[in-house]
Formats: sequence, C-alpha cells, structure tokens
Amino acid sequence: MIWNNEFAISILPKLLQGLLTTIQATFLGSLLALVLGLLLALVQRSPKKIIRSAGYAVTELLRRTPLLVHLYLLFYAFPEVGVVLSPLTAGVLALGLHTGSYMAAVYQSGIEAVPNGQWEAAKSLGYTRSRIWTKIILPQAIPMMIPALGNYILLMFKESAILSVIAVPEAMQAAMSIGSRSYRYFEAVTVVGILYLVISLPIAVVLRHLESKLAIKRQ
Repeated sequence: MIWNNEFAISILPKLLQGLLTTIQATFLGSLLALVLGLLLALVQRSPKKIIRSAGYAVTELLRRTPLLVHLYLLFYAFPEVGVVLSPLTAGVLALGLHTGSYMAAVYQSGIEAVPNGQWEAAKSLGYTRSRIWTKIILPQAIPMMIPALGNYILLMFKESAILSVIAVPEAMQAAMSIGSRSYRYFEAVTVVGILYLVISLPIAVVLRHLESKLAIKRQ
C-alpha cells in the first residue's frame, strides 16, 4: 500500500515536534525581518544621499540573492572567518535578512501612502523629525501595512522548510529523517504538507479579510 494510516499516526508526534521548531524559527525570523525592514525603509528616506544609497545597496543585495545563498554563507562560510552559528541561529538570520529586504518595500509603500499634508502640518507645529516619524507617520502607515507584512511572514513560514538543508530540526527535516530510516517518505512528507496547510490556510483567510476591510476604509 502507498499510504499506511497507522504509520502516519505513529510519526505525527515527531513531526509536530519539528513543527514547533518551524514556528520558533518563523517567529524569531519575523521579529528580525520586521525591525530590519523598517530600518532599511527609514535609511532609504534619509536626507543624506550617501546613507540613502547605502540603504538601497544593502536592500538590493539581500533581495536579489537567493535565500539558500544567505543560508550557506551564514552556516558554512562564516566559520571560515571565525563566526560559528548554530543551525537554528543561521536559519533565523537568513530568513530574517532575506524577508526583511522585501518588507522594506512594504514599509516604503505604507509611508508614501500618508498624505504629504501630514508632514507639512507636523513641521509647521515645530515637531522634530523623530517625533514626526513616531507620533504621526508610522502610527498612520503601519495599520495599512499589516496585511502585506502578514503575507510575508506567512511566506517565511512556508519557506522555512529550506532550513532542512543545514539540519535544523524543523518539520521537513523531521519528515526526511523519518523517511530515510523507514523508506516511507510518502506519509511523512504528506503529513508535513497537511500541517503546513492547517496553519497557513486560516491565517491567509484572516489576512485576506483584513486586507478587504482596510481597502473599504480607504475608499
């Protein structure tokens, strides 16, 4: 038989344990990506051209190179210069850096959606640049960004399966480990796919609903 229910049920605890690692990597990577994306967006709006150019260069470098390259550099190449990272740490950094470069564009779009009159009004009231950002611009821009940022986090959750290539004990690595020992990959990989679907599908529905509500409010 191609599918064995008893075997699929027996491997579920190990796969769920791997899924917890997947969620942990996604959570930590998301925190890094959210902070990095905002920093890159703000740097690219600096009044100093050299700073803007540097921010743009870093963003493009991270965005135009594959996630797998980032992963291999952090885990395999960095030890050659004395920087040794655990598989999970390297995986979180790679996910956060790669996704953060895309989130920077989301932040940029949200910031640009705030009417210029808000800037002018704040400047006329004598607000400092930092206070304009923290009290006026970002509080208005961030709610509009939530669906897009959420979609990138959801994408990161699915892309985290690539961490199996450096032996991070996440869901896909657990499935491959089970398959290599039992020679039954079909159940292991299929159950992992179902677990990803069970988590990602409801989140996608919520994000789509939120995006629709925000679109209606902007009309």
